Amino acid sequence: MLPVPSPTRRAIDRLPTHLQRYVADQDYGAYTPRDHAVWRHILHRLTNRLKDTAHGSYLAGLAATGIGLERIPSLDEMNLKLEGLGWSAVGVRGFIPPAVFTELQSLGVLAIAADIRSHEHIEYTPAPDIVHESAGHAPILADRRYADYLKRCGEAGFRAIASVEDQAVYEAIRNLSVVKEDPEATETEIHLAEERLRAASASRRYVSESTKASRLYWWTAEYGLVGDLADPKLYGAGLLSSLGEAAHCLTPAVAKVPLSLVCADTEYDITRMQPQLFVARDFDHLFEVLDAFEATLSWRRGGDHGLDEALRARTVNHLGLEGGIELTGKVVARIPARGELAPGLATALVRVEGPVLLSRGGVAEDQPWPGSALVAFGRGTLPPRGPFSLDLPSGLFLTGFRVGEHEVINLRGHQDGRPLDLPSWALLFLSEGLPSVAGGPADPGAWDRWYGGLGAFAEGEAEAQARARKASSLSPELADLYLETRTLREDRDAQRVQALVHRARAYPGEWLLHEELAELEATLAQEVKS
Repeated sequence: MLPVPSPTRRAIDRLPTHLQRYVADQDYGAYTPRDHAVWRHILHRLTNRLKDTAHGSYLAGLAATGIGLERIPSLDEMNLKLEGLGWSAVGVRGFIPPAVFTELQSLGVLAIAADIRSHEHIEYTPAPDIVHESAGHAPILADRRYADYLKRCGEAGFRAIASVEDQAVYEAIRNLSVVKEDPEATETEIHLAEERLRAASASRRYVSESTKASRLYWWTAEYGLVGDLADPKLYGAGLLSSLGEAAHCLTPAVAKVPLSLVCADTEYDITRMQPQLFVARDFDHLFEVLDAFEATLSWRRGGDHGLDEALRARTVNHLGLEGGIELTGKVVARIPARGELAPGLATALVRVEGPVLLSRGGVAEDQPWPGSALVAFGRGTLPPRGPFSLDLPSGLFLTGFRVGEHEVINLRGHQDGRPLDLPSWALLFLSEGLPSVAGGPADPGAWDRWYGGLGAFAEGEAEAQARARKASSLSPELADLYLETRTLREDRDAQRVQALVHRARAYPGEWLLHEELAELEATLAQEVKS
């Protein structure tokens, strides 16, 4: 009999192949006793602080999603619970590409950073960690309406068009988070990482759709408040997982404004606490704003608006043509029409640089075409094979020889008597309109198979070194002290506690250990009195 796969393995096996390479094992045994103490410290204080200030589904949602207070949750335990909610969780290492994160979310999969923050950054960390990703994101999934919002928000982020500068900013943020969590990082290294992020952010030529989608996500799913403007409740994962933010966000120092589409145009800084937060009336309000945001995206608008976005992005995107054909590639040029075309479209011809992937219904038909593809807009007909001439209402006139379903050779063209600079060998498509232009490929799996995805991903050497340094910073003696402290919460042996307190004096700077022991002493003293 074959062994039954674990709940987490089942979740991974259900993922599209192109997403599985971003998944990392949790390696539960690698968590140190101090890591578990960090978790316990944060969760006990968070739940105590949030019992009256978080959204009503928070406390019950912890148990409903397999999250306890005493130790770091295992993904297997979480997945046993999440399956009943129509979700699952998989482990990842640090920052994964935004397109991967949003696609996972659109599929109802939480990407859980397997690492946990260091005790030096216990109040807040800019790096993804298991506190934020599990205790922050998972509990509110118990509210079905909110869970549906997260999926739809993920799809909007996945379909939004990203620019080449967005990639540079992502890499800079990823680098900064690694440096800040490295116990051996110098002030110079931190300064350089911060400067790199500032330089990458300053390089942006414009605010892309993807950036706006990330802002919407930040001000709702990460840092959202809900309810009465004068007495809102916390539901954003960044607030629910940060001791500092959970306390700070409800003070008069933080302005509270009604949630609106303005949030997509509002910048944020991940390195500091937020000075202003948006308050949703209820979770239905989230959908109202998301609907309004989606209406601005090229994914929904198509036409010239979508072509303009894809052209200035300089990234791989896909064009949805009439009849269900989708082309993935880089839009590099377009020719304006001289005549009237479909609503929202004043382009006669658009050129897509190869490799070009042809899909239907999100499924690739063949391997990518290495050259260029051209889309001519307007009503016209190409012969099955042989010579052709097209006189289109856009003022475009094309001639050539069709040698395949879409392949043409000896292509020539002019507009109002002026010759056009066209490739003599290309794919040629005719479409009356352009319903959609969206970020990334229509079939990410096929693109990944042939071209390694939209950006190679592997855990960098710096990330692996930072993780190793963090693990080695805990001596065996310290690890033993943390482990015994944890054990004595169940054994309740006052004499052994006093012995531990004495041994811990050798580590005066280990504040978390001293706090854990002081709490244990106080608990035992209270039990004696009662």
